[in-house]
Amino acid sequence: MKRLLSEFLGTLFLVTAVVGSGIMAERLAGGNVALALLANSIATGGALVALIVAFSSVSGAHFNPAVTLAFALDRSFAWRDVPAYIAAQCLGGILGTVVAHLMFSLPAITLSRHARIGFAQVFSEFIATFGLVLVINLSARDRPTHVPYVVAGYIVAAYWFTSSTSFANPAVTLARSLTDTFAGIQPNGVAPFIAAQLAGALSASYLARYLPAGDYMSKRTSSGTSQVNTEENKD
Repeated sequence: MKRLLSEFLGTLFLVTAVVGSGIMAERLAGGNVALALLANSIATGGALVALIVAFSSVSGAHFNPAVTLAFALDRSFAWRDVPAYIAAQCLGGILGTVVAHLMFSLPAITLSRHARIGFAQVFSEFIATFGLVLVINLSARDRPTHVPYVVAGYIVAAYWFTSSTSFANPAVTLARSLTDTFAGIQPNGVAPFIAAQLAGALSASYLARYLPAGDYMSKRTSSGTSQVNTEENKD
């Protein structure tokens, strides 16, 4: 229950940060969409660092069904815990939207009219989630303490290099369909986004198996040691 509460709260605050900063950015940017997106991405990245550092020792700080499934595929997370984790993440995300709305005097839930459809945006979600799961997998193996900064850095960048602004999270995608604000997505766009996200996570999980973290450095260390031993033998 502590782990599920951690996932619930972490996803709640993540969505609150995404939606809330989107509302604030849109109100203050004076119609400048680029400035609003910059503020939204920075707030999201900052929240990710804080939340992953705070909750990682409790639940692993997944806050993302795609990440949970990727860890299960990697056999570093029990399949029996997957449904409960995903349920906690989705419920937390939905409540995060409600919290953000209430803080800005908006109706608790309003279905989004922000259209995010078409091949380019769906493909962007595949790429965004593929990259996210890949960098998490590789950094978690060799440098787990760097994961909060790796994830935040990647997501902030992906806000800008993808046409979809990088949702990369099924729970967040579902929650963002319930806000008719800057961060929203029309409900009819949710299923294609989630399908692309899961496909990206699955692809990255399988690729990560062929890219063992630390392999390059271990080979360099081994090569350097061998060279030193050879020189010592010559002496």
